[in-house]
Amino acid sequence: MNTWLNESGLDRVIRVVLGLALLALGWGGIVTGGLGVFFKIIGFVPLLTGLVGVCPAYMLFKFRTNKA
Repeated sequence: MNTWLNESGLDRVIRVVLGLALLALGWGGIVTGGLGVFFKIIGFVPLLTGLVGVCPAYMLFKFRTNKA
């Protein structure tokens, strides 16, 4: 098991779903203007951290949801 992973499976799924939802709202034109641009940019953060399994903020605060 990779000890550098600091996100649990559920945490990762939630992040991927949240990231995809934000990107769909922004790129799909459902949310427009400044908030739409914000969703387009910020949606990649939870998506990428969920796919990789490592959250830099968790590392900074020495927090982990993956107890393995």
